[in-house]
Amino acid sequence: MNERAADRVREALEEDVVLGRILPGNRLDELALAERFGVSRTPVREALNRLAASGLVELRARRGAFVKAIGIAQVVEMFEVMAELEALCARLAARRINGEHTARLLQAHQACIDAAEQADADAYYHRNEAFHQAIYDACGNRFLAEQTENLRNRLTPYRRMQLHVRNRIVGSLSEHQQIVDAIRAGEEDLVVAIVKNHILIQGEKFHSLVQGLDATPSVSTAGAS
Repeated sequence: MNERAADRVREALEEDVVLGRILPGNRLDELALAERFGVSRTPVREALNRLAASGLVELRARRGAFVKAIGIAQVVEMFEVMAELEALCARLAARRINGEHTARLLQAHQACIDAAEQADADAYYHRNEAFHQAIYDACGNRFLAEQTENLRNRLTPYRRMQLHVRNRIVGSLSEHQQIVDAIRAGEEDLVVAIVKNHILIQGEKFHSLVQGLDATPSVSTAGAS
């Protein structure tokens, strides 16, 4: 129960921070957050720890949690590095994938198709993560997979939010199909190009989403810095 509550709190706060409803430097008050979400302070604490791990929040000893300042330029730079790491994972997967990993990749892709048909952006996000994880696992390089996962976790809020851009899920699913086809055909250079484009588009879509917003900061869960 606490795990689900922590996920709910984390995702809501991710959206508030990424979309500028809670501004950099604001303190996130545990008690106010617990009241807002109708939960105890335990899942709130867990959510804040996860946000700190993704780089959105800074935990200061004896002072609490504060929203960190991350500029759009830095996020775009992170997506550029992510594109290179994921492309290398896909290249190695096209070279090394076996029957078991192919089955997992196809299963993850079908799950994405099902979520897209339901027009469920949140479900698609979680199944999209499983799709990319299947590629990391198929690459056969544990160190590379771990580094890619670490950066993916830092980009989680931005990868999730860009799926709310109009028609992004349709585009993402089409790119997934191209990735699956290229990996299964062993087309290393082709899959590298497709994956790089797939990740860089995510950064562009997030940037477009932020530019199109007229968000205002929330004060109900933030204290003075």
